[in-house]
Amino acid sequence: MLYTVAMRIKVRPVGTVENGITQNHKFDAGDTVSRIILKPRYGRALDGIESFSHIVVLFWLHEIKSSERAVLKVHPRRDASIPLTGVFATRSPVRPNPIGMTVVTLIKKEGNILTVKGLDAIDGTPVLDIKPYIPDSFAQSEIKVASWSKK
Repeated sequence: MLYTVAMRIKVRPVGTVENGITQNHKFDAGDTVSRIILKPRYGRALDGIESFSHIVVLFWLHEIKSSERAVLKVHPRRDASIPLTGVFATRSPVRPNPIGMTVVTLIKKEGNILTVKGLDAIDGTPVLDIKPYIPDSFAQSEIKVASWSKK
């Protein structure tokens, strides 16, 4: 199917982030412990997830304003010393479709609740999907990254 202007895509959250963080970009996600609370009807979809040490969490950056979705270039990491760069070449939350993605450490699963470490999403963030992190599906040889991303 070809994309058309009239095409609509409906995505429904499967759960929500709970971590007490209320301000964007004012916390160290690496040390943050969060709970992902899935809607009860999706609890069985987590069967087997505890076999993985890391998972990929896709989420909706719900506090991004409509005007920010029109921004096409940003200073990566909000650092004005880095030249303006297209949002698709950054991990900026400001983008046409504010979808976030983070690989996190899975600490535990209890029913429909996952406890994770390293999620860069604030309290109340809608979770769109969860996938196991399988290195072979991500790792490529001869990876090249922008110099600013190595800081």
